Amino acid sequence: MKIYAKKILVILLVAVLLLFTVAMVKVNAANEVVEADGTGQLIEMKEKEKKSIEDYTEAYGSETYGFTAYLLNIIRLYSIPLCFLGIAVGAIWQYVIGIRKLDVRDRGFHVIIAFVTILIIAQVLPLVFAIVVKGWRG
Repeated sequence: MKIYAKKILVILLVAVLLLFTVAMVKVNAANEVVEADGTGQLIEMKEKEKKSIEDYTEAYGSETYGFTAYLLNIIRLYSIPLCFLGIAVGAIWQYVIGIRKLDVRDRGFHVIIAFVTILIIAQVLPLVFAIVVKGWRG
């Protein structure tokens, strides 16, 4: 049985590498078309982000507070998928690998708790910042 599993694993690995190579060739071919459009899109994204920072600066009345609010909003947005990925890894460690190894099970539990804590802090911190800066500062 082990020989068949190894052969299947090698075949799958070769197939994945072949698909990856074909995909990279297609990406390189499409890259020439994107380079012409890429510069315009990059400038457009840069202007959009500058406008967003200016909106935050205007809303908070200070460049420092506006930039901090902008950064907290970016952290809030990107923390959701990253923390869910971390929670999934912790769950795999706890419930899949941890069935046979108790130390890995405990590590998985600690990883889940850490990422849930980070997620809660990253979601609540912009709200607390807005309340403190706008409410108490006047």
